[in-house]
Amino acid sequence: MENFRKIALGFTLLFAVIIGIRVYLIHQEREEANAPAAPAAPTTHTTDDDLVIPRKILPSTLADAKALIGSPVWVSAGGQIDYYPYTGHAIDFAHTAGTLLGVDELQVKDFILAPASKTSAMRIPRGNKQVFMVFTRDNDSAKEFAAPIGYVDGTGYTFYLDTIFFYDDPHTLYHWPKPVWDAIAQHQEILGMNERQTMLALGQVSASDGTERGDRTVRYYNLGKSFSVTFENDKATSIQPTSF
Repeated sequence: MENFRKIALGFTLLFAVIIGIRVYLIHQEREEANAPAAPAAPTTHTTDDDLVIPRKILPSTLADAKALIGSPVWVSAGGQIDYYPYTGHAIDFAHTAGTLLGVDELQVKDFILAPASKTSAMRIPRGNKQVFMVFTRDNDSAKEFAAPIGYVDGTGYTFYLDTIFFYDDPHTLYHWPKPVWDAIAQHQEILGMNERQTMLALGQVSASDGTERGDRTVRYYNLGKSFSVTFENDKATSIQPTSF
């Protein structure tokens, strides 16, 4: 009889536990059903341009940079780097030859070390000495120029080649229509261009009124001929001259 009571008590406790678990699960289901819906994760729209990863060379020594000698490069960071005549193995800092513009094609001739100009404003740190790239332009192979692309100090070399240049023809990287490439070559903006195309056309010196790329208004310095461009769905919908 005593064993029967113990067995009966055991079954009763087990049944109570099962009922308790079931009640808890039903409560949880009702709580989850009444809970507010979680906000949907933001969606991102990936374009063909986003899938392009320009080649990098990650130079750390002058020898690494000199591997580019004899090769063409194309400017990606337009409107930022001034360049100077280079004659008789000397840089003529007194006469700026121009500013590197988006998609300009340059033929690399050499890399040299020289003290930074004491009067010219430069976006490359001065260091102990600056590293200059000697090049010719695709439309005049006789004249040589030099532009700062890095510096050397007590810690070694720092190069900006990977952020200033494409090492492959951007016309083969980005499959854009001819009117867009024509506008970029003329450093002009046309309606319908996206932000990446506009940056190549008008340069990287800019300021925007928002952080949502493709849906904001951006002012481009454009070497003093500033434009305010409004983008919607990453297409230029308004182009207005402005002050920077």
